[in-house]
Amino acid sequence: MGRLVLVAACALIDPDGRILLAQRPEGKAMAGLWEFPGGKVEAGERPEETLIRELYEELGITVNETCLAPLTFASHRYEDFHLLMPLYVCRRWEGTARGQEGQALKWVRPLRLRDYPMPEADEPLIPHLLDLAPN
Repeated sequence: MGRLVLVAACALIDPDGRILLAQRPEGKAMAGLWEFPGGKVEAGERPEETLIRELYEELGITVNETCLAPLTFASHRYEDFHLLMPLYVCRRWEGTARGQEGQALKWVRPLRLRDYPMPEADEPLIPHLLDLAPN
């Protein structure tokens, strides 16, 4: 099966019901694909701590742990590793999301999420967001 990689992801939902997607920058695996912000869970770190750290580093926003609600998870086998990815929803944060690492950002209506090519592991998460967010 290969190694197990734990990644935490977050669907940031703005007051208009749009969801933030980030485009993987050139030079990274799966460059050009769109994904939910987040990152690898470090040793000794809880997924919520990962999201607080990653959302600040990647987007420049501050998230309180009480604003992170677990929604679902993805379990996907890639060629050389198996990805386990809990997806959280967040509707409240401080600051304005900006790509701090050169990545493009896009606020997307839930029904348009499938218009953006995503890593295979992210695609099964979309129906859960369609049920949750207003269109």
